[in-house]
Amino acid sequence: MYSDKLMEHFKNPHNQGSIPDASGIGEVGNPVCGDMMKIYIKVDKNQDNEEIIKDIKFETLGCAAAIANSSILTDIAMGKTLDEAWKITRNQVVEELGDLPPSKIHCSVLAVDGLQKAIEDYRSKK
Repeated sequence: MYSDKLMEHFKNPHNQGSIPDASGIGEVGNPVCGDMMKIYIKVDKNQDNEEIIKDIKFETLGCAAAIANSSILTDIAMGKTLDEAWKITRNQVVEELGDLPPSKIHCSVLAVDGLQKAIEDYRSKK
């Protein structure tokens, strides 16, 4: 049912936790399945003076697919500019995990939505 890569990210999630002084926080959930995600970003500037995601963490309450999606999303987004991170798609997340059962695609949507909400939260504070 799940790919080996998805199971690896579920069993050993990357970037799990919170960032106490986060630049932005995105909180999303799916009332139908009960999955809840919080994505934390820490923004800094790179050598070109572009805003980048210097650190990213997540807290997810949900199924194996939700946790794995959160984990892989943080790997994809780390170090990207905010504009690059905004353009991450659910298809990228699914492809990185090695496909998802159709009934679990919503997990990738939640992760991407959480990241976009964190970016929106950061930008609204500026």
